[in-house]
This record gives sequence, structure tokens and C-alpha cells, in this order.
Amino acid sequence: MLKGQKAAATIRVLVVDDSSFMRNAIIRHIQRDGRFAVIGTAVNGREAIAKAAELKPDVITMDVEMPEMDGIEALRQIHAMAQIPIIMVSSQTEAGAKTTMQALNSGAMDFIPKAGGFEQLHEKLHAVACAMRARTAPAILRPRPFAPRRPTAPLLGPLKPKIVVIGSSTGGPRALHQVLERLPARFPAPIVIAQHMPPQFTAAMAKWLSDVCPIKIVEAADDVLLAPGVAYVGPGGMQFRIVNGRAKIAAAQGESLYKPSVDILADSAAACYGGQVLAIMLTGMGNDGAKAFARLKDKGAYVMAQDQATSSVWGMPRAVVENGGADEILGVGDIGPRMCALFGLA
Repeated sequence: MLKGQKAAATIRVLVVDDSSFMRNAIIRHIQRDGRFAVIGTAVNGREAIAKAAELKPDVITMDVEMPEMDGIEALRQIHAMAQIPIIMVSSQTEAGAKTTMQALNSGAMDFIPKAGGFEQLHEKLHAVACAMRARTAPAILRPRPFAPRRPTAPLLGPLKPKIVVIGSSTGGPRALHQVLERLPARFPAPIVIAQHMPPQFTAAMAKWLSDVCPIKIVEAADDVLLAPGVAYVGPGGMQFRIVNGRAKIAAAQGESLYKPSVDILADSAAACYGGQVLAIMLTGMGNDGAKAFARLKDKGAYVMAQDQATSSVWGMPRAVVENGGADEILGVGDIGPRMCALFGLA
């Protein structure tokens, strides 16, 4: 550390799980990183609420399925009491994936699967805790947000791109819901989505979104011809590309840390459609998609980024903005109506 530099404040974590084995596994993993301190544990939702009120942690890991009170009800009650970001810990089953979608829609910031999901735990804990600290910091210390900007050039008429590409990560399911619910069932172009998520969960997310949005939403299948009025979610753990207007789903070959990757999907859209693309970056940590979105913009594509105020974590949208790749920065509630306007639907 340089002289005069302040050490970052330790991130205080409350671990909630009814399994002593899982609690200890999570604690051991968290404490491998000196940025974090586990300040308490709870074995069910009721105890989690009490410990959250008493200890005031910076972030909570919350098991989904617990006795006495499950993680979703505890999540709702904690959020009614305090602004504490919560990361759910979910079983990697069809039922677990469905329940995790309910938790994300109820306000959970992100989740990790119990089976093999700990490799991103430190990154996720750090991202959501820092995002909340920035949001609740005194105004004099708060980073100045980027203001929404108007199009870089006046629109003489509807753009009518041939495809819409959306990237998202932390906070993405709720943001996708807020965007897609504003689109009509007969939206005039296919929509392709790269949401950072492990296998099984993307199918549950697509099903949930399709149930609550007018537009049809499915998990993308290999070699399917992309149709207008359908949103295709890239399967978790795989890479999603567009080739000759069709979805191509393939096992990752080390091209990216992210599976699916926004960069890979967006570059394939550029190869297929040139600049006739509407590209949208929603909330998420990291910078996946920033380079590909800049390349799309250079080809003439139109690019929107979610703003800081409505993002759970303003990482991926910020990277697009700071890379010079955004034509507009919009609140999540304005993105759907703006998409309709660009396609001449409003």
C-alpha cells in the first residue's frame, strides 16, 4: 500500500445456512480472502433476521431452503428492515433453480450454486457490498454518477435493426424482467441474451420471464432459426453465437471466463448483421461485452447502457460507457419503451 493510502474497509459477512457442513465450507472459503470477515452465522430465516438487525453486516449469504423460515421470506423481511445486499446459496436442481428465480425477483442481488459455485463468491461479495456502499455513502463522498445522455446523432426515423443483443450479469434477471415486460408480444426482431449464469438456472429464468412478460422467452437451442417476437437466453455454461441467423450453442473452449459471454455473442451478431444491431448492456460486474459493443458501434450499431442509479452493480454498463461505446445511458425502466420507439412501435 502506498504512503497516505487508506486501506479498504473490511467487508463484514453474515452466513446463513441450516447445514453446519455448508456453513463451515462457506466460512472457510470467505476467510481465505483478507478483505472479508465473517461476523456471525444463522441456521434459519428467523435467526437470520435477528442477526441482521443486531450485527448490521455489509452482505449476507442466504441458503434458499431452511426450516422454520426459508431464505426467500427472510430475504423479504430483511429488505423491509434494512438495505443489506443478499447473495442466495442454491441447490443446483430444477426446483432449486426455480426457487432461486423467485429470490432474485424478490430482491436478492445474486446467487451461487452449492455445487462448485464458490469460485466466484469473493468477487460477488465484493461487488455487491461495494455497490451498496457507493449507493448509501454521504453525498459529498459519493461518486458522481454519469448523467443520461441523448443520442449522439438525431434519429431521422426508426432504426429497425435486424436483431437485439442484451448482456447482463449481477442483478440481470430483475433488469431483464423490467425491460422485456415493456415489449409487445409481436416485437419485430429476435432478441438474444447473454446472462452470466450457471447451467440449469438459465432455463428456469427463461421460463419465469416468459410467464410474466408478453413476449415469448426461451432458452436458446442449437441450430434454431431466430424468429421475431422471441427472446433467446443463452444456456448457462455454454457459448451462444449467431451464425447465418441461427443460434449456435457450443461447449466453451476457453474463449472467455464467462459462459455465456456477451463479447462472444455480440461479435457473432456483428459478423452476421454488421451494424444492423441494437445492443443493450444491463447491470453486472466486470467488463464482459465492452470491447464487442465498441466494435458494434464502430459498424453503425446503436448501443444503450443501463444507468448507475438503477443498476445493482454498475460494472458492465460502466465499462461500455467509459469505452466510448454507448449512444444512450438510460434507467432500466426507460429501456423497453426506448426499444419500442427505435423500432417505430411508439
